[in-house]
Order: sequence, then structure tokens, then C-alpha cells
Amino acid sequence: MTRGRFIAFEGGEGTGKSTQARRLAESLAARGIDAVLTREPGGTVGAEAIRSLLLSPPGEGWDAPAEALLFAAARADHVARLIRPALAAGQWVVCDRFVDSSRAYQGGAGGIGDEAVQQLHAIGSGGLRPDLTLLIEVPAEVAAERIARRDGSRTDAIGGRDADYHARVADAFRAIAGQARSVRAIDGNAPADEVHDRVLRAIEPLVEDSGR
Repeated sequence: MTRGRFIAFEGGEGTGKSTQARRLAESLAARGIDAVLTREPGGTVGAEAIRSLLLSPPGEGWDAPAEALLFAAARADHVARLIRPALAAGQWVVCDRFVDSSRAYQGGAGGIGDEAVQQLHAIGSGGLRPDLTLLIEVPAEVAAERIARRDGSRTDAIGGRDADYHARVADAFRAIAGQARSVRAIDGNAPADEVHDRVLRAIEPLVEDSGR
């Protein structure tokens, strides 16, 4: 059986990546491609439990090293129990965030370093990488407006961090995109339909290679 394809969506808060991940999974299904939509942290029972600890932490919360370890643990379970089996069964996996989020948030903005995050990923998830990562980018002021409309006064422990932290996240994502040929930056500062068209153009080579 032909291995499925693995596509990850990345980006900071308010970029619209979750919407685009969902729309891509729907478009793939409409083309007869069996696609699994999942997210990080989460996607499995164990990883969803860790998600709750990360986004609504007990006590004073986690420092960057502990946060990175929790994300790596959630990802290890997600990869072992959902992503690798789906790919082996020939399904496509569309994931809202993957390891590049840990590289940007904990490695870059959190200061633990890219090498440490990649080592954790190698141990926990065998270094699995998506076939294609789509980095959705919007200006900081656009992201802030979208977050305000979406969340109001409610936010989670990571999304609610200050503007300087999120600026460092954006810088780290840009650096990652500049280093890897498998990462494509997508301009998300447009209506959702237009961004979706850009996503479809970006993934078309994978569809053609799969013979669909």
C-alpha cells in the first residue's frame, strides 16, 4: 500500500491556520482522498490530556523546559497512535501544528534552543517530518484583531503571552521557513477563500505525485 502524505499547518496566533487545515481536509475528501484532520497538542486521548495541562496549567504554570517536555510527550503519543498508523494505511494526515511550533514557541521565543527541541523530537517521535509544512503568515496587527474577535477576553496560557513573546515566535517561524525546502510560506492576509486557493496550489504537486 502506498504511504499517505503528511501536511502540517504552522503559524502564530490568529493567522487562520486552523481554518485552512480544516478546509484542506474537506477539499481532499471531495477529491476522494482519505484525509485525517488532527491537531497539536492533541489528536489522541493522552495528548488531549496533556493539552489541558499546557493551555490551562496548574499552579504557576510551566517554565520553557517543562513546557517543551510536555509538548514532546504529547507529540510522541500522537505520532505513535495516530499519525504513523494513518500514513501506513495510505491516509493523508492534515495536522494543525507540529514540531515547528515547538521550535518557534519553546525553542525560539522560550529560549531553550532549536537543537534541544529537535533532540526531544528525535527521541519521542523518531524525528518524523511532514511532507509539506504550510506556514500561514499575517501582519501582527491583523493577527491581534482576529484574536480579539475570536477570543474576546478569554485566552489560554500560551496565546495570552505578551506581544514581544509572539513577535519572537514570528521571527522563529520565518527563520525555520528560510532553512527548509519543505516549508512553504503562505500569505494569510486575504479572505479565507483566497488563502485556501493558495494552499491548494501549494499542495498540488503532492496530489499529482499520488496519482489523484
